Amino acid sequence: MAGNLNVPPDQVFNKLLSDLGDHHGLVIGPYHLADLPFIFIKDGEFDVYFSHHALEESGKWTMSHPDHPHHPVLADSGAGPDLDLSITNFVFFQFLGMAIILGIFAIVGGRYRKKPDKAPSGIQNAMEALVTYIRDDVVRANIPGRKLADKMLPYFITNFLFILILNLFGLIPGGHVATSGIGTTTALAIIAFFVINVTAFRAAGAGHYFHHFLGGAPTFMAPIMIPVEIISLFAKPFALAVRLFANMTAGHVVLLSLVGLIFYFESLAVSPVSIGFSVFVYFIELLVSFLQAYIFTILTAVFAGLAIGNHGDDHAEGAHA
Repeated sequence: MAGNLNVPPDQVFNKLLSDLGDHHGLVIGPYHLADLPFIFIKDGEFDVYFSHHALEESGKWTMSHPDHPHHPVLADSGAGPDLDLSITNFVFFQFLGMAIILGIFAIVGGRYRKKPDKAPSGIQNAMEALVTYIRDDVVRANIPGRKLADKMLPYFITNFLFILILNLFGLIPGGHVATSGIGTTTALAIIAFFVINVTAFRAAGAGHYFHHFLGGAPTFMAPIMIPVEIISLFAKPFALAVRLFANMTAGHVVLLSLVGLIFYFESLAVSPVSIGFSVFVYFIELLVSFLQAYIFTILTAVFAGLAIGNHGDDHAEGAHA
């Protein structure tokens, strides 16, 4: 048996890497700390269970089906729900991330209201530096028009902090990184897609917005350029989702694989090498956590700026004058 994992050596990596995925319930490392609500829609029926025990007792759903172990399916047919809205482990960490962001801004905003003339310090100083950097070097540098850029600033600050906090959760021993789930990154990319295109449509107007689908080419090139531009329109958020998902998953796969070497070889002789490389990769992952939050945020700003073009509010005001 491999160490205390209670699995054969050839199953060590499968056992360790299985913890990377999402879970029904609050799971920290190998420990199931609490049940979270199960919410299913099947054939138009809405089912809610507040614990795994209640789910099994219903007789309708089970997570012990021989063909689908650890997955909620109908007990009689083994079919899954049409729509699973359960509060899973990843969703819990997302809610926790939202709560932390709200708490940070509540603290910082309270200090500004109480002592507006006092020089910022501590977390207030850190947040002011972060907001100033994102405003000047990310948003205003890419979004045409000062007024429009400042109007979009709260989205970009929230986007950066939310992704960063979720990334950092994965570096806490036993924590889970929700951004290693393609569902999480896809949701962030869909929001970015609507922010980019709705803002561009409103800033440029319908005519100029749809004219962008020519990509600057003559009108007779429309049959070629319009399909290409439409593909590009959806390829950008797709790239955002896959980049964040792949980078956050890859680092944790490497970390767990290095740790798994100890159990695979069933020898402490490999521990210095395994632990040494694990610590090195851990610090790389810390850098990647900040880097990926920054890349997602700045690319969203770049895509929004390209979609808006020369139709920001400053340009419009200058043309009007």
